Amino acid sequence: MNIFQGVKFAALIALVLSIAVGCASTPEPEPEDQRAIAEQAIADAKAANERAKDAGAEWRDTEELIKQAEEAFAAEDYPKAIELANQARRQAENALRQHQAEMNKAKPVANDGYTVMSGDTLWGISSKSSIYGNPYQWPLIYKANRSQIKDADLIYPGQNLVIQRDASAAEIDAAVNHARNRGAWSIGVVESSDEAYLSR
Repeated sequence: MNIFQGVKFAALIALVLSIAVGCASTPEPEPEDQRAIAEQAIADAKAANERAKDAGAEWRDTEELIKQAEEAFAAEDYPKAIELANQARRQAENALRQHQAEMNKAKPVANDGYTVMSGDTLWGISSKSSIYGNPYQWPLIYKANRSQIKDADLIYPGQNLVIQRDASAAEIDAAVNHARNRGAWSIGVVESSDEAYLSR
């Protein structure tokens, strides 16, 4: 191999190595690019935290992380600002997700149903542990189903009754008070005390 061929071979190897090294390394973003990325990351973190605040789900230290990101930005430490802002954004998004999951889990079922069986009464249905666990709350069932129950003492097998699960304390008190003080009753007759209760 002569000198010329050796130089050519060395130049070829140097070229291959420079291409390989160039492909393997990722160029650092320019400072202006990093500044813009940091600015956007902080804006995204603030927006995510505002959504969490509006839902009442903000975590205590998210605001502090955003403040630290802004301080790093002011000191032109853009990589640190980006890291802190992204952490704050993720935290705010997690807080909102967790809050929504808790709200969905805790949301009461407003109404469900019960199919009347032979021998059932509103008193008996209300006393079931799966309904109210208190027979004196039967007027709640009566009121929720006034379109299909004319006489509170007369219900029929197969009727699908709405069971109100979101009654307020005042509604429950009114129902129990009516049940305790209803007075005399007869099957097939709508008592005036029942009519007065329904009109409230």
